[in-house]
Amino acid sequence: MEDDILTIEEVAKYLRVSERTVYDWAQKGEIPSGKIGTVWRFKKADIEKWVNDRLSSGSKSTTANQAVQICNILSPDRIVYINQSTKRDALVELAANLSTAPQVKFAQELETEILKREELMSTAIGRGIAIPHVRLSSVTDLVMSVGICKSPVIDFQTIDDVPVQLLIMIAAAYNQHSYYLQTLSFLSSKLKNADLRDALLKSTDAEAAYKLLIEE
Repeated sequence: MEDDILTIEEVAKYLRVSERTVYDWAQKGEIPSGKIGTVWRFKKADIEKWVNDRLSSGSKSTTANQAVQICNILSPDRIVYINQSTKRDALVELAANLSTAPQVKFAQELETEILKREELMSTAIGRGIAIPHVRLSSVTDLVMSVGICKSPVIDFQTIDDVPVQLLIMIAAAYNQHSYYLQTLSFLSSKLKNADLRDALLKSTDAEAAYKLLIEE
């Protein structure tokens, strides 16, 4: 039971915001929460749903989405075909690929923080998609890698029981909060397209997958 209940500190770490921000959201009723005596507590499942709902609703902002250009944050060499059966192994492989980007200065830190975040709460958003993401002071600019899993990764905690086959990993600088959220929203919206997801899973080389992703 304790694993399902989060503190303000844990929620703040997961959302990459200050504890004060989480406290203010709780006070205003903007985030699902409850009080035990004078202490705020949060259900893990409620926070996960809240985050996914915000990603989906945020994607309705056309002006914001237009500012996200996948070609500026992704290249064909950061699209990999993954043949791992477990979430951890898939994340480690994709983090190693993302670490080859010049914007990422410390490979081990990226891997560690990606795994920590996933332990705290699943980044699976449904439809066979997961978007593991972190902001780090050692990252100089937002960058992403894409993992296309030829075998479903079944140990992600998904909200719809669909195994994950598409991994979109994002690393951003710590001061890129707005652009970071905007990018998450944009990708969440773009990947709602079932035809795009199917085409990515059927693709056989990174160049073809890249062309699919940069199409408007």
